Amino acid sequence: MRTLHVGLRVADPDRALAFYEAVGYEVVGQVPDSPAGDLTMLKLPDDEFVSIELVHDASVAVGGSSLSHLVIQVESMAATVARLQEKGLEVAEPSSPDGSADFLTSWITDPDGNQIELVQWPAGHAVGMSAADWA
Repeated sequence: MRTLHVGLRVADPDRALAFYEAVGYEVVGQVPDSPAGDLTMLKLPDDEFVSIELVHDASVAVGGSSLSHLVIQVESMAATVARLQEKGLEVAEPSSPDGSADFLTSWITDPDGNQIELVQWPAGHAVGMSAADWA
């Protein structure tokens, strides 16, 4: 088993899509008028598969998310922060969970209040988290 994607309910699909495209996501496909609403499937450029599904149903009120957060790995926190700020997004000051100079995290918030954590792994870290992170 593996996680396929996260579905995010959004109030304004155009505003949400503009935000996620500014972050770097690309539209893979759309499903209008599904039983869940209008769906927009997104992936990051280096990902092979969809990782976010934006869900819009005008009959469902969107307020306060039950989602804790999404996490996106970045190669360079400085370059990512600069790119996001150039696109008008607010980015929290990066910090290091372990006090090192190359393991950094920061946060952005989408238009519907969903938090996204940006992570720059230290040199030599695996692509994802594994049991080695808690060894």
